[in-house]
Amino acid sequence: MSFARAIATVGGITMISRVLGFVRDMLAARFLGAGMEADAFFVAFRLPNLFRSLFAEGAFTAAFLPMFSGTLQKEGEAAAKGLAEEALSFMVAILMIFSIIMALAMPWVVSILATGFRDDPAQFTLAVTLSHITFPYLALISITALFGSILNAVGRFGPFAAAPVLLNIVQITGLLMAGPLGIGAHWMLAYGVPIAGLAQMVWMIIAAKRAGMGLRLRRPRLTPRVKKLFALLAPGILGAGVYQFNLLVGTNLASWLPTGSVSWLQYADRLNQLPMSVIGVAVGTALLPLLSRQMAAGDQDGVKASLSRGLEFAALFGLPATVALMTIPAPLVHVLFKGGAFTAADATATAAALQAFAIGIPAFIVAKILSSAYFAKQDTRGPVRIAIVVLIGNVLVSLALIEPLGHVGLALAPGLTAWLNVVLLAIGLRRRGLLSFDDRLKSRLWRMGLAVIGLGAASIGLTELLARWLFTGTAPERIGALALVILGASLTYFALCFLLRATRMAEIKAMLRRSSNTPPPAA
Repeated sequence: MSFARAIATVGGITMISRVLGFVRDMLAARFLGAGMEADAFFVAFRLPNLFRSLFAEGAFTAAFLPMFSGTLQKEGEAAAKGLAEEALSFMVAILMIFSIIMALAMPWVVSILATGFRDDPAQFTLAVTLSHITFPYLALISITALFGSILNAVGRFGPFAAAPVLLNIVQITGLLMAGPLGIGAHWMLAYGVPIAGLAQMVWMIIAAKRAGMGLRLRRPRLTPRVKKLFALLAPGILGAGVYQFNLLVGTNLASWLPTGSVSWLQYADRLNQLPMSVIGVAVGTALLPLLSRQMAAGDQDGVKASLSRGLEFAALFGLPATVALMTIPAPLVHVLFKGGAFTAADATATAAALQAFAIGIPAFIVAKILSSAYFAKQDTRGPVRIAIVVLIGNVLVSLALIEPLGHVGLALAPGLTAWLNVVLLAIGLRRRGLLSFDDRLKSRLWRMGLAVIGLGAASIGLTELLARWLFTGTAPERIGALALVILGASLTYFALCFLLRATRMAEIKAMLRRSSNTPPPAA
């Protein structure tokens, strides 16, 4: 599978997952709104979301996949499967112990995640109970990530990318059944998390067996290879999860703000996550196996060329997503979420948070790409040192902005500090001689910048033109008007891209036909 096709596969399936996620969030907004139950559930959901990002999309994949790819390339399939079985057995043992400890310590964990909840015993107790229900997802998604990494390493990106779809389907089903069964929506959402995790794990085990990568569960042993894996994993958890840890800081501080603040940030982040997941995770997922092979082969020029192509993909799709969320946050939130228990005031507060979050979208995507180069080199300590600096910066910026801007300041802080993360990662790669923008990337960035200005102007103009239908029309009219705004702005952007030669259709088709071992030429 070519590099571009791998991005398209992961990005396309992730887009399907995010669309289903929006359906789930729309139902959650209507059934839960932004009250006490919603705030409690979103705090409880933050834990499995954190671990999904760290393991399914972050540290475990970043540590395990390069080791597995290197072993597969140098020692063969049998040795690679042996490594995977050693990792699986040790992981299961560790997760069982960790899950028991976390279950006993959950009140303490929730008090750290949402210190403001301690002033409301009912809300605190509900958040602890919901967290007990959702936490088993950690073990399930960790095993899912191991099998997904194996499949990605052998070029089968589809099954792992499709796994999150199951979570959304299960939770949508739960929300639709909540009313007929007379069960609170927050309970159905919470129980849906571990049920979906089990479905994801079974799905990946079946996919791995079909790919000839079925694993046996051995007796756990701390072998030298397992020691190396977990030595890479420990610092990588912080390095790969800097954005999620920043969100944890925001969630904690938001628990001290008026009721609804946690939910406003959560709903805004759901929209913010769309471009970050579809673009950032897709490019990072496709790039890591390629970079791992190039690093193992000592192909430094290939690494630099692959990073340039990854950044080009990211800019082509990440810049318009950023500008769109910054220019039309109100129509997006009002059309997608407003209604039922989710009031107009909730929509306005969420839109303000979304606009602030969007500032960090390009930085998150670029950081995902740059981090892949560190992980492919099996260097997790570099990103973790940078992550510590960024985390401290996020806390300081959050504390500085929370009083004047409230929940909007908490949305703005991770976006601002994400740019610090990019700068520090880039400096580290340049010092290693692994990062330099080729002529093609330099030439196209400014052209994309001009095209994205046109997209912003089109978004604002179409919003003004269709404001009546966007904000006061019937549900079909609002959805239709929003679709017209998005379609018109997108056509404007890509027309300008082709006109300014920021990208070429023939070039995209050519990239899709190339082998993933050979990145497209620089010019």
